[in-house]
Amino acid sequence: MSYAHALPWTLESIGLDRIEIERIRPNEDLFFLLASSSFVESGSDLYTRNLIDHFAGDAELQGWLADHWEQEELQHGRALAAYVRRVWPEFDWDGAFKAFWNEYGAVCTASQLEDSRGLELAARCVVETGTASLYRALNTIAEEPVLQALTDQIRKDEVRHYKHFYQHFNRYRERESIGRYRVFRAVLKRVLEIRDEDSDIALRHVFLARYPERATDEVELRRVTGRARDLLRRHIPADMTVKMLLKPLDLPARLLRTLETPLARLTEKLFLN
Repeated sequence: MSYAHALPWTLESIGLDRIEIERIRPNEDLFFLLASSSFVESGSDLYTRNLIDHFAGDAELQGWLADHWEQEELQHGRALAAYVRRVWPEFDWDGAFKAFWNEYGAVCTASQLEDSRGLELAARCVVETGTASLYRALNTIAEEPVLQALTDQIRKDEVRHYKHFYQHFNRYRERESIGRYRVFRAVLKRVLEIRDEDSDIALRHVFLARYPERATDEVELRRVTGRARDLLRRHIPADMTVKMLLKPLDLPARLLRTLETPLARLTEKLFLN
């Protein structure tokens, strides 16, 4: 049986022909969020190759990355791109993605990965936290049934990916004797990288393709992309995000009860603002 048959869901099952276009097309903020997300997801094959090389000799994890994680992430990109094309056919998705890829591909290198395999898996938990929270927020924002179904399927995939990375993180944490402070530093580093890189690049290239006549207007770029970010921020599930980010720290129950509130506020500030 081919892996395509084992995918948790298919694009055909979403039913793009049932999109209620008039309910979603006027929402430019949502357009920016969906188009930029489709760019990042569609570049997952490059990151997968970096990870597979990083985990040389770990056949179990390498196999899952190649046969499951990459395939599902690329399907997310295809599905989101198909949705954007259907609702906003005038948007040059292919041209915009090519420009995005030329920049993103140059910065998405193996040098970004943690030297420690265990710490890189902790960092992957951060990324999966971000995507799970993103798609839950998009699902809340969406008022169109097909988009609600699509974002819910992607969210479920991302939560499952988080659990898989977390399982392997625990294995490497014991093997490498990684302390809690090192885990915290790796988590914090990846949180800051998520905020400052992937989404910025993607949103900028969506803007350049959407408004080529405003290519040099930095004020308008910040206004338009900032408005989309604000919409997303208002709907991010803070409780879920904080719990997922704190889980790799493996705090003792008593200490967690003492520190959970201040740590949650710090994590929320770093991740959501």
